Amino acid sequence: MGRGVMVGVTVGVAVAACLVAGVVVGKRVKSRRKWKRVMGVLRELEEGCETTVGRLKQVVDAMAVEMHAGLASEGGSKLKMLLTFVDNLPSGSEKGTYYALDLGGTNFRVLRVLLGGQRSSILAKDVERQPIPPHLMSGTSEDLFDFMASSVKEFVEKEGNDSESSVVKKKELGFTFSFPVRQTSVLSGILIKWTKGFAIEEMVEKEVAQYLQEALIRKGLDMRVAVLAYFSLLIYSEQVNDTVGTLALGHYHDEDTVAAVIIGTGSNACYVERTDAIIKCQGLLTTSGGMVVNMEWGNFWSSHLPRTSYDIDLDADSPNPYDMGFEKMISGMYLGDIVRRVILRMSQESDIFGPDSSRLSVPFILRTPLMAAMHEDDSPELTVVAGILREVLEISDVPLKVRKLVVKICDVVTRRAARLAAAGIVGILKKIGRDGSGGITSGRTRSDVKMRRTVVAIEGGLYTNYTMFREYLHEALTEILGEQIAQHVILKETEDGSGIGAAILAASYSSSNSVDNDTDTVQPL
Repeated sequence: MGRGVMVGVTVGVAVAACLVAGVVVGKRVKSRRKWKRVMGVLRELEEGCETTVGRLKQVVDAMAVEMHAGLASEGGSKLKMLLTFVDNLPSGSEKGTYYALDLGGTNFRVLRVLLGGQRSSILAKDVERQPIPPHLMSGTSEDLFDFMASSVKEFVEKEGNDSESSVVKKKELGFTFSFPVRQTSVLSGILIKWTKGFAIEEMVEKEVAQYLQEALIRKGLDMRVAVLAYFSLLIYSEQVNDTVGTLALGHYHDEDTVAAVIIGTGSNACYVERTDAIIKCQGLLTTSGGMVVNMEWGNFWSSHLPRTSYDIDLDADSPNPYDMGFEKMISGMYLGDIVRRVILRMSQESDIFGPDSSRLSVPFILRTPLMAAMHEDDSPELTVVAGILREVLEISDVPLKVRKLVVKICDVVTRRAARLAAAGIVGILKKIGRDGSGGITSGRTRSDVKMRRTVVAIEGGLYTNYTMFREYLHEALTEILGEQIAQHVILKETEDGSGIGAAILAASYSSSNSVDNDTDTVQPL
């Protein structure tokens, strides 16, 4: 009897153990299935974002072809290829004090630079920033520009009577106006429409610089608006940097600068083009034979761009669907949200991120600087990743392997963006014959071409502050061009093209500098 009881107990324990083992095994199998589904999402992302050298070269060719088409006719390309009428870039010999007014949104800046007459010699710089009172954003043009002109006057008067500029008869000012403009000359342009909350209807289809010039006169300032720089399509940026000003600043520091690229919240590029290549404006004459062209490259599109379902959904949910496709794949406004969308998809496939978080469904809640911080987290336990997931997305207690997965997602999205930006830059170089191939219409081989030193000025927080992005861009540039050609192409960081660059452009168009100094004309390429 006792023996039977013992046997029964033993059997019961064995059965219980089997049941427990079964549960454990079942959980492991279920967990592996969940992880397998998540890995499937990651593989799909990696394949969709693949940027082989062959594919990047296809993007290069497409960019060059679209540039050619945009120069041939209005509306002939997704690239607008806007004429800036800037045919006179700084030479470095400019001397004196010059000003800039940068109206980029709900704030404006007034700047003063003192140039020493030697290349790269900026002896002094002063900047003041002021908010635009909300009532002026929808008031009258006179009220808005009188307010800014008064600020300029106060800024000028702070110099004191001993300033070098106090003996100059007429002061020169560059005006950066970051709204859609149809440029008609280097110092004039017609406002197409307001953005960023401004709504002064009387100014639409009117000449912009004239409003500022008249306000300066009303305030008793002997100051001439020497150049109007504009930046029309990056309407989502908090701070807009002008590519033309960036090119001017780059050329002031280095005469081999032929193009400028902004890669920040938004993205754009401009470059120096031969006037005889601007077919849509036949008969266009400049003293130099060249002109700066604003590409508006954020709107570039090609079937060769590696587009994923996340890009399609982001575009559909954006205020401007089917527009600015290239910018949405490479700029800081969008990269963080692409990562958020991938994490959301993974959370829908499995519970590896824990309970559902409603914040994962909030567009643009994961900003690109936060994404970059997670990507570059080098702590052993990825504590930065854990903190951002917890504080921003309300996802807590994430295992280390899941945190590593998040870093991988950031890497895939960032690598694609940087490599596509590099392809865009090489596309510009190909169009102007600076990629070692001899140009878009050349039949010469690379061995027949002698490469000239080529500098591209580059600005924007995504490039300057995001180390991994910058390294991936440089890596791709070398892969596309080849090491022998790439050594002749230099990317040079600039700072504040929309401000300092505008002031230096004013100097290059100053009557005193054009008479006294050897100001550079834009040289045909």
